[in-house]
Amino acid sequence: MAAATAIAPTFERAATQRLGRTILEAVTAARSAADTNANLGIILLTAPLAAVPDGEPLTAAAVDRVLAQLGAADAADVYQAIALARPGGMDRVDRDDVNGPPPTDLLAAMRAAADRDQIARLWTEGFEPLFAGPVVDLAASLEAGMPLLEAIVDCHLRQLAREADSLISRKHGADTAARVTTVAAAILRLPPAERPVATAAFDASLRSPRRLNPGTTADIVAAALYIQLRTGRITPSLDVSPQAAPRTP
Repeated sequence: MAAATAIAPTFERAATQRLGRTILEAVTAARSAADTNANLGIILLTAPLAAVPDGEPLTAAAVDRVLAQLGAADAADVYQAIALARPGGMDRVDRDDVNGPPPTDLLAAMRAAADRDQIARLWTEGFEPLFAGPVVDLAASLEAGMPLLEAIVDCHLRQLAREADSLISRKHGADTAARVTTVAAAILRLPPAERPVATAAFDASLRSPRRLNPGTTADIVAAALYIQLRTGRITPSLDVSPQAAPRTP
């Protein structure tokens, strides 16, 4: 919450400045609020959304137009932001390694990582899967009368069932990520009355004996929530004022 509050002023300027600058400023602000990688994935997914001007419909095509404007300065800023965030599970690669010098073409670097990172895949193949998947899932659950927090959990399960989490895959292997996806899909096939108990057991299994964090899926759900908030389909249910944010020592 502290990191989210910290990046808000930067996101308010997102439509009036370069995308790379927004990402770097947001990561810098988040780091000042929490000495950990609290939200790099969320920033990488929501900054292109925030860069769409308020008067323009928020669509996958609008995001594509934002990404089409990227230049070498954006690549340098994004690489600096990733280095500052120090995300986990980022193995070294031969080309466009995030620990090396930034490329001149950021989308080309993302394209090279698309087979191992869901966020890079959305950047290079388009944001339509986000709009057609988690955004639709959230809308359907809320229209059916599901409370928001339950709808978020349901959305997370549906996205896990739809696509293996790339953070789990990088840290623990593709087979483990595939098993997590299989369990999520099995829960969704259960009668609604049986899902809460199964979901709680699934949650416990992701924590122990090994910590299998479906963190990229969480970033995607956060981006879907941003879209729902931005378009007015849901309203904030928490006090997100700076005074309400938790303080770090």
